[in-house]
Amino acid sequence: MQENLKKAFIKPLILTGLLLFCFSLAMNKQADYYYYLTAAQLIFVPSLLHMIVKLRSFEKGIIAIGMLAVTLISLDLPYPAAVICAIVYFLVTCWVAWKGFERFLNRGFTNLPEWLIDLGMIYLAIGGGWFLASVSGIDTGFSDMLTWLTAIHFHYSAFMLSVSVGLVGRIQITKLYQICAFVIATGPVTVAIGITFSRTVEIISVSLYVLAIYALTYYLFRLKFHGIQRIIVWIPFLTLCITILWSLAYAYGNLSGQVIVNIPDMLDFHGFLNCLLFGTLTVIGWALKVPESTQQPYKFPVSLIRGRLQKTGSPHSGLVDQMNMYVNPEEVSAQVINFYEHTERFQLFASVKWSAWFRPFAWVWQLISRSIGQLNLPYSSSQVEMTGEIMMVDEKLDGRARPRLWKRMIDEETVFTAIYSHHQSGQDTLMNIALPLPFSSMHGILQLSAENGQLRLTSDGVGDAGTYLAIGKYILKLPLHEYFVIEEKNGELVATHDMNIFGIHFLHIDYVIREFG
Repeated sequence: MQENLKKAFIKPLILTGLLLFCFSLAMNKQADYYYYLTAAQLIFVPSLLHMIVKLRSFEKGIIAIGMLAVTLISLDLPYPAAVICAIVYFLVTCWVAWKGFERFLNRGFTNLPEWLIDLGMIYLAIGGGWFLASVSGIDTGFSDMLTWLTAIHFHYSAFMLSVSVGLVGRIQITKLYQICAFVIATGPVTVAIGITFSRTVEIISVSLYVLAIYALTYYLFRLKFHGIQRIIVWIPFLTLCITILWSLAYAYGNLSGQVIVNIPDMLDFHGFLNCLLFGTLTVIGWALKVPESTQQPYKFPVSLIRGRLQKTGSPHSGLVDQMNMYVNPEEVSAQVINFYEHTERFQLFASVKWSAWFRPFAWVWQLISRSIGQLNLPYSSSQVEMTGEIMMVDEKLDGRARPRLWKRMIDEETVFTAIYSHHQSGQDTLMNIALPLPFSSMHGILQLSAENGQLRLTSDGVGDAGTYLAIGKYILKLPLHEYFVIEEKNGELVATHDMNIFGIHFLHIDYVIREFG
């Protein structure tokens, strides 16, 4: 582990930060609390970024420029020069935020630990903005001291804590971890909202924040670390368990109107310990061994088509060539197999039912969907007939195997334009459906199974199954899941299609499917 420490800290960028911090201390005699933020800007933030992001040479240069700007500000520069340096540092934090957002675009709404690290990097730009406001004297509605402290808050509680909790999740994820991680991830925003608008919201959000930190500290006891790393990672969280009580007392004082802890007390105790123990030992603890990410890049094929499909090939009979590539045909109704292999022989009648809570969003979405001719579902729940056609698509144009377009319409108005294909994932063949959108495409990767004569299709499956958005080189997983069940009843096919977002149901469609007489 000592070797890991050397690898982590014997690096030009980190050594530069240490030297600049020492130089700043020697050349300027600011109040002690001033250096709590400087330590984060020059040492803690660059060190953690070095651990979680593979930085290229020019990217290290960008961070170094930000570090130099902070150091120059500490030399008591004239106001215009100090503001220019603060702007430079703010732009560097915006670049870090972009790197975090780019990480998110490569993954999407999945893998909570990585999402927490992304969010921490995005939060850093907010800290950079408050730092700029403090240096330039922008009126934030708060005192100069509170503006400065907010910049500190977003460097420590938002960036450093979010990254640290994300690294904890790389080791093990349980339900307790998920709850704590969510509270801690949203804490910087909810606390800020409370401070700005409502003392009641402030005390509630701080209380939840305190409980989450205590629960996560307990959670750390149960994790397996290598050697002394367990103690060094645990001490920062134990420090938070103590210092966070000062934040709770401060919030309660704001609510009750009685001063329990004032700002100088917060700086002398809360600020000092968080800098010395939380900041320093968080960096050292994770430098001993950075947990590996469990996230793997998406490797399934995606459609190259964006926007409206202008060119199609010859008509085709069905959505699939052979259903036996997906399921055992003996376990599914013969009429269901017939529908997928000879779709053009069937009529579709649909009844769309939006969940009550989602209906306002559905109404707004219709204004957009009609213009792009995609996902243009009716607002009314009345049964309507969907007509359509199936056309082959050039493999070179789409980039996937045997693509075919199924265009569905209601009264000559396009409802869906879906391009069907398939790909192999392990031992399973998954249905790979692309819906072209402006400058992007949405992909539903469906896992198929047969049970009691029913055919079930869902994006809530294993392997590649899921709903994705492809934008340029990025593929991000969306918090959407669909569940489709089709079966034969009384000589005709019936189907249901349900969709959830973030686990909350928002759409149900009933289909009646009849073969042309």
